[in-house]
Amino acid sequence: MQKNLVIVESPAKANTIERFLGKNYKVAATIGHVRDLPKSSLGIDIENEFEPKYITIRGKGPVIQELKKEAKKSKKVYLATDPDREGEAISWHLANILGINDKDKVRVEFNEITKDAVLNAIKKPRTIDQNLVDAQQARRVLDRLVGYKISPLLWRKIRKGLSAGRVQSVAVKLICDREEEINNFMPEEYWSIKAELDKNKETFTANFYGEYIKGKETKVELKNKKDVDRVLNNLDSNNFIVESVKKGTKRRNPYPPYTTSTLQQDASRKLGFSTKKTMMIAQQLYEGINIKGEGSVGLITYIRTDSTRVSPEAIKNAEKFITGKFGKKYFNGGKQYLNKSKKDSQDAHEGIRPTGISREPILIKDSLTTDQYKLYKLVWERFISSQMAQAIYDTLTVSIRSNDFIFKSTGSKLVFDGFLKIYNNGDDDEKDSKMPNLLVKDKLNVKEIIPNQHFTQPPPRYTEASLIKTLEELGIGRPSTFSPTIATILSREYVTLEKKNFLPTELGILVNDLLKEYFKDVINEEFTAELEEELDEIAEGQLSWVEVVKGFYDNFSTILEKAEEEIEEIVIEDEVTDIICEKCGRNMVVKYGRYGKFLACPGYPECKNTKPILDELDIKCPDCGGNLVKRRSKNRRVFYGCSNYPECNFVSWNEPVKEKCPNCGSLMTIKRNKKENHVTCTNNECGYSHIEKI
Repeated sequence: MQKNLVIVESPAKANTIERFLGKNYKVAATIGHVRDLPKSSLGIDIENEFEPKYITIRGKGPVIQELKKEAKKSKKVYLATDPDREGEAISWHLANILGINDKDKVRVEFNEITKDAVLNAIKKPRTIDQNLVDAQQARRVLDRLVGYKISPLLWRKIRKGLSAGRVQSVAVKLICDREEEINNFMPEEYWSIKAELDKNKETFTANFYGEYIKGKETKVELKNKKDVDRVLNNLDSNNFIVESVKKGTKRRNPYPPYTTSTLQQDASRKLGFSTKKTMMIAQQLYEGINIKGEGSVGLITYIRTDSTRVSPEAIKNAEKFITGKFGKKYFNGGKQYLNKSKKDSQDAHEGIRPTGISREPILIKDSLTTDQYKLYKLVWERFISSQMAQAIYDTLTVSIRSNDFIFKSTGSKLVFDGFLKIYNNGDDDEKDSKMPNLLVKDKLNVKEIIPNQHFTQPPPRYTEASLIKTLEELGIGRPSTFSPTIATILSREYVTLEKKNFLPTELGILVNDLLKEYFKDVINEEFTAELEEELDEIAEGQLSWVEVVKGFYDNFSTILEKAEEEIEEIVIEDEVTDIICEKCGRNMVVKYGRYGKFLACPGYPECKNTKPILDELDIKCPDCGGNLVKRRSKNRRVFYGCSNYPECNFVSWNEPVKEKCPNCGSLMTIKRNKKENHVTCTNNECGYSHIEKI
């Protein structure tokens, strides 16, 4: 009996789907893309309407032969690649390879890999959407034109191995611009005055607000000590009277379900995951996990989406779960969320949610790895909470007068937890702030008046989470591009990650300055965002992909020609060190390699001696007494090891500190976050740790 052939991208996805479809179907995997532009040449016929010259990806020949063989003996072929532009393009390439007519209804797509979703999709195949294919093709061609035209210019003018990219260059520019902003920042002085007050021995804090001017409360800024002294000299500590008490109610809305961007941001902020790690684990959860008692099943919906919309069925299931577990008052009535972006080509997809609400994280924890469990729990709690009621607070705002000066104090009390019952957003969450029962004309006791000097702070450096948020807000890139963009700028050594913050390297600043001078339109945020909108319009069938590429290239080629003529070769002088080459006696120099800086003998090729650059700490190795040094792994992650490696294999991912453990005298390390630092003993048998508040 002839079987139907279903083709997907990954073996994990194939295993999950084959179990749902049964014996009449064979499911095969392409293991990613099968055709692409050649690496050795531009691969685009500019003179012939930018026609791409696709070739079989190296190593995919046997896969294609096997797919052809299976397709030939199959009753029908279904193309079930991912439900986005990239997936549509893979299906289009497969249709070309397998000789499938573009009018044939062979394309099936599902937003989640569950039995019902797969069986329903297989009943409703459609033709390949050429508009989506064209949008992906336009992006690929534009990226290739920028990369393969600017990169050789950088090789000739600066050094080999450099690259430029349409989106990656904008990301580097944002990081460089922020660093320049920090360097040029001029701090400004300002002051605050805090009053520690009490009524009937119940203490609370009030902050200076302003003064009465012409009978009205007017906010006053304290810019210097003179302003502060004027207030302090005119306060009457025996005369702090409650002027007004305003009671109110504050309602706090739940957060919408995750999009790709918000999932990456939260996983970075809450779990410390890189965008690459987040997408890898999310892909596993989407494609299928072997759950005890169920077999392989997709646990979350498709992971590349701009949308926060969810299906009516999912809302119905959420209602049943929430009302059954917490009661009717905890359900929000099936609230839907609107997308922020005006044009959202990914809106066909839902937001990221669990495929089965009854699969509470704790119930399937034994079937998941630690990281899978953490990410699944994040998705599950975010979705369930999105369908829960608002949190409600009683609020109190009190104005307190001393002569003509005003202090204000605010308090809040959670009276209904709503969605907060299961979802805690960390830094953003409201905290109850207790206050005594205050009445107008109450006279308050003054315990202490505390003036504080402050200085304005420069904007913070980008983290992975904040960079993704900014790229999304500016409309640069799409869900599928954020993770590879960050991976690329790190691997090219244009930026580094130091304590989770992006810093531009000297090389990154040099390349960015050159691109800003000669290719300002190409790496301009607004221009890049406009191009993204045009790609969306291609996907919607409103624009021709060739016209969009032509419009870009006509201007780009003129700029490129001018840059080629005007840019002079930039010689980066090797930094000479005082470290002597033990093989030939020359002073070693700093060189840049694939994994960052290293020391090399300037006598190359006669002397090929190289050494890593060791950033030594003033801390001894606990194993051998050598110096501890700061190193980087191949994926650019900082770790700490012994200078005597490989003889000594001591390694720590957390930063060592000079302070010895007070219990056992062992080395201690520090793990930093926004609010506090965790200092922990490295001796597992000891277990000592303490927290340092920031």
